[in-house]
Parts: sequence; structure tokens; C-alpha cells
Amino acid sequence: MRLTVPSLMLCVFGITTGEFVIAGILPDIATDLAVSIPAAGLLVTAYAIGMIVGGPVLTALTARFPRKPLILVLLGITVAGNLASALAPAYGVLFAARIVTALVTSTFFANAIVIAVSTAAPGKQASTVSKLVFGMNLSMILGAPIGTFIGEDHGWRATFLAVAACCAAGLLLVWRLVPDVRDAGAGTGAGTGAGTGAGTGAGTGGGTSAVAELRVFRARDVQLAIAVTAVGNAGLLMVFTFFAPLVTNVTGFPAASVAVLLLVYGVGAAVGNFAGGRLSDRAPMRSQLGLLGVLAAALVLMWAVSGSLVLTAVMVFVLGAVGFSVIPGMQARVLSTASAAPTLAMAVNASAYQLAAAFAAWLGGRVIDGGFGLRSLYVVAAAVTLAGIAVSSYAWRRARVPA
Repeated sequence: MRLTVPSLMLCVFGITTGEFVIAGILPDIATDLAVSIPAAGLLVTAYAIGMIVGGPVLTALTARFPRKPLILVLLGITVAGNLASALAPAYGVLFAARIVTALVTSTFFANAIVIAVSTAAPGKQASTVSKLVFGMNLSMILGAPIGTFIGEDHGWRATFLAVAACCAAGLLLVWRLVPDVRDAGAGTGAGTGAGTGAGTGAGTGGGTSAVAELRVFRARDVQLAIAVTAVGNAGLLMVFTFFAPLVTNVTGFPAASVAVLLLVYGVGAAVGNFAGGRLSDRAPMRSQLGLLGVLAAALVLMWAVSGSLVLTAVMVFVLGAVGFSVIPGMQARVLSTASAAPTLAMAVNASAYQLAAAFAAWLGGRVIDGGFGLRSLYVVAAAVTLAGIAVSSYAWRRARVPA
């Protein structure tokens, strides 16, 4: 039992590294496959499409499946998808491989959280989930930079091979060390905000059907909470998608610095997660609106200082911290409004985040192709973040009006 959470953490680390590392190897992929930077950016859209579709649909359809056999199959698909990405002979094959890999991601996370909570000691559910979610933080702090280093030295295909190897190691550990939980915490929920700052929840409907759980999404407050996740994160995700060309082509950093800057961004994200969780515990909606405002201002400031190496490096840390400080409040809001189906709600919320990533990659590509230049992405991202503030304000105003 003690090794259940570390085994699942390794899987989370490997899967999310495969998602985030694309930001560091994007130019190499574009060059090797003879496509433009905007076209390579659409690989982020491909992954997002897979999570958007696979998250709610696959989670609902597999709600009654035994947990351990299910996550072993999901991990096997992840390994195969990353191997296919590494061996892809053409852009279209790589695009399809990213979609297939992403289809199972949200469902794996939801079930992994349920298993982790079901094996936790009484009163330790929240801290157990915090440990599991920390695997995602590590993928930003270590996984993406290490994957970028591997890509720089051995090519981007080696990066996906390394991700596949990490996921395969996680699969073997899950097979040997994770218990076969057949009734994973029916009716149980867990949430955390301060610890890792990534508030999350887990539960299983017990005797409910997939259709019954889907009814929770008819509530307007649930819809608004998920909309805030989608709109509020799109601006930052636009900058992150085109991170490598922004810091090299606009600011002038050498390509070898991208991995280091991703490490700086990841450290900032971890700090922001923790601080955002504390702020969200004290004043959920006020902190969310304030942090989104700071994020919009930081994006504009990034545009202003993008010609300076030192100031850009500082702002990379700031963007990571402020951008991830808004996530705990968004996650907690989804959980509080969808308590009847928290597992499915978290899967759908992950899909909303990926919808933001897909939109961000598409819009960023249109801005670049439109002749506005890479640097203008910062300003467009700030404008999108302001739209997130508008949606958050409406949700807050609605929540304050008595039913």
C-alpha cells in the first residue's frame, strides 16, 4: 500500500511530461518534418482534442470497470502512443499519435486519484491526492527541461522514446505494487488546495449510472466553473505553446537555453501552485479575479521587456508563478459545484483546460500567419485573459445572488 502513490506519481510524471515537453522541442519538430512553427503548434491542439473527447466520454463509459486492469490498459495505450510519436515518419502520423495518446489521459488521472484516495489512511485523503498531483508539478520542474535537453542532444524523437520508457516503468510498478481496488471509495471525495496548490477531487458514483452523473452538468454554476477554466487559462497557454520560438527568435536566447528557461518556468509554477492554494482557501473568488488581473498585466509586461535577456528570464518565472496560482481556485470551484459527480467533473474540467490549449495553439498560429509577429502573442494573450476575468466576474456575481 505504501508504494501505491509513488507508483502512480511516476505514471503522472511521465504522462504530463509528454504533454508539456512539446513546448521545448517545437522548433526541432518543425524543422525535421518540414512544417511551419504554427503547424507544429497544432500538435498541442491534437493532444487537446484527444483529452477533450476522451476525458468525459471514456471516463463515463468505463465508470464500472475494475480500476487496476483499466489503468493498466490506459498506460499501455500511453506507451504505444509515445512510441508512435517517436517513430512517426510524417507530420500527419505524429498528429494522429498525439490524439491517441491524449484520449486516455484524463480517464487515467481520474481513476488514479480514486485508487490513491481508497488506499489512504483515514483523514489522509487530501494529502494523498496532493502527493499524486505533485507528479504533475515535477513534470514541469524536471520533466519538460530534461526532455528538452534530450531533444537538443539526441533529437526530438529521443524525447518521446524517453517518455515512453518512463510510462512503461510506471506500468510495471502499477502491475506489481498497486492493489486491485474494485470498489474505490464509492461516494468518497477528496480535495486539496494548499499543499500542491492544485485543488483536485476524486469520487466514484457507486451505484449511479453514467447518465446520472452526466446530469450534474446541467447546472449553470457547473457550466460556468468549467468555462472559467477554459477561458481563464487560454492566454497563458498561448504563450507556453510557442515558448521556444518566443524566447529564441524574439528575445535572442540561444536554443540551448530553452531547457533552463523551462526549468525556471516550472519552479515558478510550483511556487504559484502553493501560494494560489493558500489564497484560494482564504478568499476564493476575490483571489481568482485578482490573480487573473495580475496575469494579464504580467503578459503585457512580458511584451514590454521581451528584448532584454535578464528581464525576460525574470518574467518567465513570474508568468509560471502567476499563471499556475489561478488553478487551485478554479479546481476547487468545479468540485464545490459538482459534488454529485466529482470524478467525472474533474475529467471534464481537464478537457476544458485542453480546450483552452487547443484554442490557444490555433489562435497563436493565426496571429503569426497574419503577419503580426511572434511578439504580439503576449498582447493577444493578455486580451484573452481579460475575457477570463469577465467570465469569472459573471460567475462570482451569480454565486452571490441568493437562489
